[in-house]
Amino acid sequence: MSELAELYAADLTGAGWLKSSYTSGDRACVEVADIPGLPAIAVRDSKNTDIPAARVSRTAWSAFLAAVADGALTPAAR
Repeated sequence: MSELAELYAADLTGAGWLKSSYTSGDRACVEVADIPGLPAIAVRDSKNTDIPAARVSRTAWSAFLAAVADGALTPAAR
């Protein structure tokens, strides 16, 4: 089984979802959870929890968070 297939085969039923302390007043935010048994993270929309969560390796998640903290990601031009 490929790494990606393994990530999406994992059961998130008992995952401990965490919501950011920066959640807006309308509660629109993302939630993250460790994927049980894998070095990976699941990410979902807190207002649409029935939509399947995106899943990424811990390495990819750490790189994303570092890029955000460094200001390396900028909004796309509209």
